[in-house]
Amino acid sequence: MRRMSRRGFTIAAAAMVAGLTAAGDAAAVPGKAPSRRELRGMWLATVVNRDWPSKPGLPAAEQRAELIAHLDTAVRRRLNAVVFQVRPTADALWPSPYEPWAECLTGVQGKHPGWDPLGTAVAEAHSRGLELHAWFNPFRIANHTDPSRLVPTHPARLHPEWVVPYGGKLYYNPGLPEVRRFVQDAMLDAVRHYAIDAVHWDDYFYPYPVAGQVFDDDEAFALHGGGFPDRAAWRRDNIDRLVREMGTRIKKARKRVQFGVSPFGVWRNASTDPLGSDTRAGVQTYDDLYADTRGWVKKGWLDYICPQLYWNIGFAAADYGKLLPWWADVVEGTGVRLYVGEALYKAGDPAQAAPWQDPAELSRHLTYAKKFPQARGHVYFSAKEVGVDKIGAMARVVADHYRKPAEPPR
Repeated sequence: MRRMSRRGFTIAAAAMVAGLTAAGDAAAVPGKAPSRRELRGMWLATVVNRDWPSKPGLPAAEQRAELIAHLDTAVRRRLNAVVFQVRPTADALWPSPYEPWAECLTGVQGKHPGWDPLGTAVAEAHSRGLELHAWFNPFRIANHTDPSRLVPTHPARLHPEWVVPYGGKLYYNPGLPEVRRFVQDAMLDAVRHYAIDAVHWDDYFYPYPVAGQVFDDDEAFALHGGGFPDRAAWRRDNIDRLVREMGTRIKKARKRVQFGVSPFGVWRNASTDPLGSDTRAGVQTYDDLYADTRGWVKKGWLDYICPQLYWNIGFAAADYGKLLPWWADVVEGTGVRLYVGEALYKAGDPAQAAPWQDPAELSRHLTYAKKFPQARGHVYFSAKEVGVDKIGAMARVVADHYRKPAEPPR
């Protein structure tokens, strides 16, 4: 989902945090009425074994035990939703008729792991009172550029004309209608066969820009780009179509399944567009990923949006304190719920700025968010840090804000 900068972690602990950790780990009291409806989620990433499984090739029983341990951690932290990555690289964590079994499970793409991770995750999450949001990456095929490393029956090998190498990775070409239809079909298979609570997409649409490289969609643009003022407008229309069509098809397949997107936190800077945020971000989703995230909200194509506001309060280029009110204004009156993506992985990372060395930074985010009734919850990246909690930042959030259980909004 996220660029490697999202990852990376060092383990540090301080004695002053011990009391907070104990409070944060206290189990929810059975029978207590929830404080209010708000989403309290965590991402559980499987790409390159980021969070789970701890390594490829573990026996099925160990994989299952690790997965359940993450769910138990979510309950212990009084969370109520897990965003589980089930299609990390055009492969599947369920027996899909469209795509091979995921390599992160066995170390061999296409090899049956001996159990059904998605089915187990749904059942075990629901038995614990957790929502299970199935997280899919629409277009990423592989974290390398060698198609021969894919299983011979992989759709990308059967349809090499669908594939674009870029930035050291392989992607499906969003400009081809047959690609958009295929990736929707592949994801909808999980919607039809499992009682998931939501379809969740992350921040990858067209890939993040790589200096000196060009995403080669010349042929697709020549075939399908007629009538658009430029390639950028055509690319945005491709992603618009994907989002609009997928939202419609989800509701037809299973009416109560939600559709949510977690984009990079900046739609456009105000210096680019007066409708944009007071930021100076180096990436703008509208211009660089061709994802009109603000437009999707305004058109009501989503049930929720969860922008990744991965910056501290006061950060000059992209201030959490300025972005949250901007997004609150975007969702106002639309019926689209706003959840806030939180950078727990930065807490205690020595490579991060001083605010992230303070265990109270994330708690301050939630305190600030209470000023905005449009903000209906928070999601933490990611599961490993929710459990390890290097400097007690998660425990501080629990102690300050999650003293009582809460049910997700509906």
